[in-house]
Amino acid sequence: MNVNYSIKQFSKELKLLITAFLVVLSIGFYSGLLFVNSTSKMTPNGVEENYLGNENIEDATIMKFKKSEREMLSIVHSHILSMAMIFFFVGLILLTTNLNNKLKLFLIIEPFISIIITFGGIYLLWKGFHFMKYIVIFSGTLMILTYTASVVIILKQLFTSNSVTNH
Repeated sequence: MNVNYSIKQFSKELKLLITAFLVVLSIGFYSGLLFVNSTSKMTPNGVEENYLGNENIEDATIMKFKKSEREMLSIVHSHILSMAMIFFFVGLILLTTNLNNKLKLFLIIEPFISIIITFGGIYLLWKGFHFMKYIVIFSGTLMILTYTASVVIILKQLFTSNSVTNH
Protein backbone atom coordinates (compact mmCIF):
# COMPACT_ATOMS: atom_id res chain seq x y z
CA MET A 1 0.00 0.00 0.00
CA ASN A 2 1.51 3.25 -1.08
CA VAL A 3 0.53 6.22 1.05
CA ASN A 4 2.23 9.55 0.58
CA TYR A 5 2.33 10.27 4.31
CA SER A 6 4.07 8.37 7.07
CA ILE A 7 3.15 8.63 10.72
CA LYS A 8 6.87 8.96 11.42
CA GLN A 9 6.93 12.27 9.50
CA PHE A 10 3.94 13.86 11.23
CA SER A 11 4.53 17.04 13.21
CA LYS A 12 4.47 16.93 16.99
CA GLU A 13 1.13 18.75 16.94
CA LEU A 14 -0.48 16.25 14.56
CA LYS A 15 0.85 13.37 16.66
CA LEU A 16 -0.70 14.94 19.77
CA LEU A 17 -4.01 15.46 17.95
CA ILE A 18 -4.09 11.81 16.86
CA THR A 19 -3.16 10.68 20.36
CA ALA A 20 -5.91 12.79 21.95
CA PHE A 21 -8.41 11.50 19.38
CA LEU A 22 -7.47 7.86 19.99
CA VAL A 23 -7.55 8.22 23.77
CA VAL A 24 -11.01 9.83 23.79
CA LEU A 25 -12.28 7.42 21.12
CA SER A 26 -10.99 4.48 23.14
CA ILE A 27 -12.68 5.73 26.31
CA GLY A 28 -15.95 5.83 24.38
CA PHE A 29 -15.33 2.47 22.69
CA TYR A 30 -14.42 0.61 25.88
CA SER A 31 -17.16 2.27 27.96
CA GLY A 32 -19.56 0.92 25.34
CA LEU A 33 -18.14 -2.52 26.04
CA LEU A 34 -18.81 -2.00 29.76
CA PHE A 35 -22.43 -1.31 28.83
CA VAL A 36 -22.58 -4.45 26.68
CA ASN A 37 -21.12 -6.44 29.55
CA SER A 38 -23.69 -5.06 31.98
CA THR A 39 -26.60 -5.91 29.67
CA SER A 40 -25.44 -9.26 28.27
CA LYS A 41 -22.44 -10.44 30.32
CA MET A 42 -20.84 -10.86 26.85
CA THR A 43 -22.14 -14.41 26.60
CA PRO A 44 -24.24 -15.94 23.82
CA ASN A 45 -27.19 -16.49 26.16
CA GLY A 46 -26.81 -12.99 27.60
CA VAL A 47 -26.92 -11.49 24.11
CA GLU A 48 -30.01 -13.52 23.27
CA GLU A 49 -31.70 -12.50 26.52
CA ASN A 50 -30.86 -8.84 25.98
CA TYR A 51 -32.72 -8.69 22.66
CA LEU A 52 -35.37 -11.41 23.07
CA GLY A 53 -36.16 -10.88 26.74
CA ASN A 54 -36.27 -13.26 29.68
CA GLU A 55 -39.86 -13.01 30.85
CA ASN A 56 -40.16 -16.82 30.69
CA ILE A 57 -37.42 -17.26 33.35
CA GLU A 58 -39.13 -17.21 36.75
CA ASP A 59 -36.03 -16.54 38.87
CA ALA A 60 -34.55 -13.78 36.69
CA THR A 61 -33.04 -11.05 38.85
CA ILE A 62 -33.66 -8.38 36.20
CA MET A 63 -36.74 -8.68 34.02
CA LYS A 64 -36.05 -8.04 30.33
CA PHE A 65 -38.57 -7.85 27.53
CA LYS A 66 -38.15 -8.50 23.82
CA LYS A 67 -37.08 -5.34 22.02
CA SER A 68 -39.56 -3.79 19.62
CA GLU A 69 -38.83 -3.53 15.91
CA ARG A 70 -38.38 0.22 16.31
CA GLU A 71 -35.78 -0.33 19.07
CA MET A 72 -33.95 -2.92 16.98
CA LEU A 73 -33.82 -0.74 13.89
CA SER A 74 -32.57 2.17 15.98
CA ILE A 75 -29.84 0.05 17.61
CA VAL A 76 -28.68 -1.48 14.33
CA HIS A 77 -28.84 1.80 12.40
CA SER A 78 -26.99 3.92 14.95
CA HIS A 79 -24.32 1.31 15.67
CA ILE A 80 -23.56 0.55 12.02
CA LEU A 81 -23.19 4.26 11.19
CA SER A 82 -21.11 5.19 14.24
CA MET A 83 -18.88 2.10 14.11
CA ALA A 84 -18.27 2.67 10.39
CA MET A 85 -17.03 6.18 11.17
CA ILE A 86 -14.85 4.94 14.03
CA PHE A 87 -13.16 2.34 11.87
CA PHE A 88 -12.88 4.66 8.89
CA PHE A 89 -10.85 7.19 10.88
CA VAL A 90 -8.77 4.54 12.64
CA GLY A 91 -8.15 2.94 9.23
CA LEU A 92 -7.03 6.24 7.72
CA ILE A 93 -4.51 6.70 10.50
CA LEU A 94 -3.43 3.06 10.26
CA LEU A 95 -2.69 3.59 6.56
CA THR A 96 0.17 5.89 7.56
CA THR A 97 1.89 3.28 9.75
CA ASN A 98 4.87 1.13 8.85
CA LEU A 99 3.26 -2.29 8.92
CA ASN A 100 3.15 -5.43 6.82
CA ASN A 101 0.70 -4.66 3.99
CA LYS A 102 -1.37 -7.82 4.45
CA LEU A 103 -1.75 -7.21 8.17
CA LYS A 104 -2.54 -3.54 7.56
CA LEU A 105 -5.19 -4.43 4.97
CA PHE A 106 -6.72 -6.97 7.38
CA LEU A 107 -6.85 -4.45 10.22
CA ILE A 108 -8.43 -1.85 7.93
CA ILE A 109 -11.07 -4.04 6.22
CA GLU A 110 -11.99 -6.64 8.85
CA PRO A 111 -13.85 -4.28 11.19
CA PHE A 112 -16.30 -3.34 8.44
CA ILE A 113 -17.09 -7.01 7.89
CA SER A 114 -17.49 -7.52 11.64
CA ILE A 115 -19.81 -4.51 11.90
CA ILE A 116 -22.19 -6.02 9.34
CA ILE A 117 -21.96 -9.52 10.82
CA THR A 118 -22.33 -8.35 14.42
CA PHE A 119 -25.23 -5.96 14.00
CA GLY A 120 -26.85 -7.87 11.16
CA GLY A 121 -26.50 -10.94 13.37
CA ILE A 122 -28.19 -9.17 16.28
CA TYR A 123 -31.10 -8.30 14.00
CA LEU A 124 -31.30 -11.88 12.68
CA LEU A 125 -31.16 -13.18 16.26
CA TRP A 126 -34.08 -10.91 17.11
CA LYS A 127 -35.92 -12.30 14.05
CA GLY A 128 -35.58 -15.81 15.47
CA PHE A 129 -32.28 -17.18 14.14
CA HIS A 130 -31.01 -18.19 17.58
CA PHE A 131 -27.70 -19.63 16.35
CA MET A 132 -26.65 -16.07 15.44
CA LYS A 133 -25.84 -15.39 19.10
CA TYR A 134 -22.61 -17.38 18.67
CA ILE A 135 -21.68 -15.58 15.46
CA VAL A 136 -22.41 -12.20 17.10
CA ILE A 137 -20.08 -13.03 20.00
CA PHE A 138 -17.33 -14.20 17.63
CA SER A 139 -17.55 -11.23 15.24
CA GLY A 140 -17.90 -8.75 18.09
CA THR A 141 -14.81 -10.18 19.77
CA LEU A 142 -12.87 -10.00 16.52
CA MET A 143 -13.94 -6.36 16.11
CA ILE A 144 -12.72 -5.53 19.63
CA LEU A 145 -9.38 -7.27 19.04
CA THR A 146 -8.93 -5.51 15.71
CA TYR A 147 -9.69 -2.12 17.25
CA THR A 148 -7.29 -2.73 20.13
CA ALA A 149 -4.48 -3.95 17.88
CA SER A 150 -4.91 -0.99 15.53
CA VAL A 151 -4.82 1.59 18.31
CA VAL A 152 -1.82 -0.04 20.00
CA ILE A 153 0.10 -0.14 16.71
CA ILE A 154 -0.72 3.49 15.94
CA LEU A 155 0.22 4.75 19.40
CA LYS A 156 3.41 2.73 19.44
CA GLN A 157 4.48 4.12 16.07
CA LEU A 158 3.51 7.65 17.08
CA PHE A 159 5.91 7.59 20.00
CA THR A 160 8.76 5.27 19.11
CA SER A 161 12.11 7.07 19.27
CA ASN A 162 12.64 6.98 15.52
CA SER A 163 9.19 8.41 14.78
CA VAL A 164 9.31 11.56 16.90
CA THR A 165 10.08 14.62 14.82
CA ASN A 166 9.52 18.32 15.28
CA HIS A 167 8.23 20.20 12.25
